[in-house]
Amino acid sequence: MLDSLTNRLAGIVKTLRGQSRFTEENIADALRDVRMALLEADVGLPVVKGFIARVKEKALGADVLQSLTPGQAFVGIVHNELIALMSGGDAAATTAPRVSTLNALPLNFATTPPAIILMAGLQGAGKTTSAGKLARLLKEQHKKKVLLVSADVYRPAAIEQLKTLAAQVGVDFFASDIAQKPVDIAVAAKQWAKTHFHDVLIIDTAGRLAIDDTMMAEIKAIHAAVTPIETLFTVDAMQGQDAVNVAKAFSETLPLTGVVLTKLDGDSRGGAALSVRHITGQPIKFAGVSEKMDGLEVFHAERMASRILGMGDVLSLIEDVQKNVDVVEAKKLADKFKSGKGFDFDDFKMQLQQMRKMGGMSALMDKLPAQLSQAAQGAPDLQEKQMRRTEGIINSMTPLERRKPDLLKATRKRRIAAGAGVTVQEVNRLIAQFEQMQKMMKMMKGAGGMAKMMRGMKGMMPGMR
Repeated sequence: MLDSLTNRLAGIVKTLRGQSRFTEENIADALRDVRMALLEADVGLPVVKGFIARVKEKALGADVLQSLTPGQAFVGIVHNELIALMSGGDAAATTAPRVSTLNALPLNFATTPPAIILMAGLQGAGKTTSAGKLARLLKEQHKKKVLLVSADVYRPAAIEQLKTLAAQVGVDFFASDIAQKPVDIAVAAKQWAKTHFHDVLIIDTAGRLAIDDTMMAEIKAIHAAVTPIETLFTVDAMQGQDAVNVAKAFSETLPLTGVVLTKLDGDSRGGAALSVRHITGQPIKFAGVSEKMDGLEVFHAERMASRILGMGDVLSLIEDVQKNVDVVEAKKLADKFKSGKGFDFDDFKMQLQQMRKMGGMSALMDKLPAQLSQAAQGAPDLQEKQMRRTEGIINSMTPLERRKPDLLKATRKRRIAAGAGVTVQEVNRLIAQFEQMQKMMKMMKGAGGMAKMMRGMKGMMPGMR
């Protein structure tokens, strides 16, 4: 996600050296690099011009603190302005301490139930899938009783698709038919939600391949009929400049309250993330980060800015751990280490499974700071394909072999390799990697354990210093 933008901006740190105060001359090259990076990422030209002007204004005359390099100081200014651009807030306020917002939800529920959420956007932007993902998030994390309804009577199988998603995520579905009028469907669904005590009604509307008057008139009529408390504009991050034009048209037709930015996981440019907030004047509330039904995240401008600049997104990583890691199993493992019992292949397998619950290695690396992420990418044993092969090798071991790795001699290794469909060399590599991990776990015991473990990781992961 946003890889090319991250790579371009990462080079800026190296271009500013030995400056104690920023001037027009010494930041000219850095500003040009930022401008080119944003344009290459498909950020709209008016947005880029305004952004560069604000960065220049903040930077000129600013003193470089002794604790920072000139590059770090400049990137700090860019970071704050990125947050302001995506959130619409004051960049000066972005330096305030931040806390985890695992339970925070950027939706307004201050209304008599049901709170109605209207999904708007072009066909193919991911409205229907996002409606299902949002329903799941509201049900699972916020214990809301949700009703889904489709007012899309034009796209083949749209109603059936939403019905399937509702069943998949375990929420109620209000049946509709292509012979009905979209406004009638929405009004009937609202009445049903009221009489059946639903907390939230999510209405999926029809999209078109392009903006047209009929489409806009229809969604405007639905909005007037049900008066939603939230009108979310769903936009595909891969649309680039088209996303900006679509956003402008919808914001002029509907009183939007927020944006859902989809397909951020599949886009190397992602300029829509930086443009759409500026164009609509409404905050990006959610981001689609994978095709899975749990792949919808609350959008945090400060975290996205950190990821764009290669600083990682540690808060989101912590929240992923809180949501997905089996606390009971993790405590068992911790207690095992404290008691002095060794780390075995069953423990290793459990760690792989926990990582998969968090979206796999790619999702993890996306939230790591650039230096750690590059180091991890440089280690072939950490690739997701290798993780699956590793689990296959462990599954080919007997329970006794997993508990007592010392038993793994030549004949057993050949049997395990044959069972997993790999070579004996791959089994040997896994054992060597496992032994390194065992050493790291031993380092965790006693005083200074974490520091010792980090030194051990440097040896395991090429590129870490």
